[in-house]
Amino acid sequence: MGEKAKVGLVSLGCNKNLVDSEIMLGLIEGAGYTLVSNPEEAEAIIVNTCGFIESAKREAIETIIAMGQYKDMGRCRSLLVTGCLVQRYANELLRELPEIDGLLGTGDFPNIVPALEETLAGKRCSFTGPPKAIFPGRWPRFLSTIGPSTYLKIAEGCSNCCSYCVIPQLRGPLTSRPLEEIVQEAEALAALGNKELVLVAQDTTRYGEDLYGKQALPDLLQRLAALDGVSWLRLLYCYPSRISPELIQVMKEEPKVLKYLDMPLQHVSKNILEKMGRDHSKEGIWALINNLREEIPAITIRTTFIVGFPGESTKDFSELLDFIAEVRFDRAGFFTYSREEGTPAATLPGQLSPKEKKTRYAEAMKLQQAISREKNWEWLGREMDVLVEKETPEPGYLVGRSYRDAPEIDGLVYVQAPETTLGNIIKVRITGASEYDLKGSCLG
Repeated sequence: MGEKAKVGLVSLGCNKNLVDSEIMLGLIEGAGYTLVSNPEEAEAIIVNTCGFIESAKREAIETIIAMGQYKDMGRCRSLLVTGCLVQRYANELLRELPEIDGLLGTGDFPNIVPALEETLAGKRCSFTGPPKAIFPGRWPRFLSTIGPSTYLKIAEGCSNCCSYCVIPQLRGPLTSRPLEEIVQEAEALAALGNKELVLVAQDTTRYGEDLYGKQALPDLLQRLAALDGVSWLRLLYCYPSRISPELIQVMKEEPKVLKYLDMPLQHVSKNILEKMGRDHSKEGIWALINNLREEIPAITIRTTFIVGFPGESTKDFSELLDFIAEVRFDRAGFFTYSREEGTPAATLPGQLSPKEKKTRYAEAMKLQQAISREKNWEWLGREMDVLVEKETPEPGYLVGRSYRDAPEIDGLVYVQAPETTLGNIIKVRITGASEYDLKGSCLG
């Protein structure tokens, strides 16, 4: 039998998609294929797509077309497209982009090796079944980045019914991974030197409901915290109305669970929240934030908001800005509403113009930048733990993150420290601050 083909993969979209990409890479490597990063060398190229909002769809199409060109100017014989865009638009993709040789939907990536074999043999194939996640025991996983931090997917799919969101259509209902499987993977990741595990799902707070009949996230965190080699556990995507007293207690009492909570709120106006299908209220959020800050004084709270939702009046938007100014979130991200076909919100009256959405986005960002700058200034002269991740072009400085900073979405800490600290958690005294980043020097 001859040498198997060289395979390259491009991963687009969110960190949950990245985990899927790494599992596909693990399956491919396990089948004897050679993984390459340069698309010019690849005989098969996989594009794992996002299809969540308009900008992500546009990026996915552009990437597919760009990778398809390697059929003419490289060695590519097989172009496979996987992920959310496929789940949403499989027929259109096959019709409009003839350079595509094979498709795999979000519930079908375990078929990546058969798809490779078929397309490299000159056949066109399509695996596009229901978007139901599969967790068949322990997956092989090829980490695409080397560092002291990685993502750990604890569930897939979503059973919430937000009116603007296509995720349930693309990823199916909530499907939790068995707790023991997650613990086994966490042990393996820790053995590779990963000190920080970032727990992700579409809604991490619902973890376990389908398997155990209860929200089992507090139990999972305690099991993971007991593992040797794991230093930090970070939570992303917590639904506000499901943040339980048990979860708050684990965050408060377990040192390895970072005092960081990512809690997407989307809006605070009663009018808009009802149209969005969100089940929380501004008053409930106020009470939750006050409770979190009282129980965990050092907590960093991150959130996201959608501006320009259909029917968002100037009064609704002003109410949102006033809330942000009063609460003073440590971290906040903003998205302009994306009108997605097949969602209830797409048919709502009062759709705002792109210009108005962009104006509101800029105003919200300006407000949060000022808050973020002031919050960072409060750290001047203080000490914090920093996970040192990589070198920088600036001589004498390394870059890392504190407990306040999730990978890719929050700020960085630039540290004067020796290279021997790479991959470690060190004590740093903060000497400088900007809107998003901090500077400091290693202590000892």
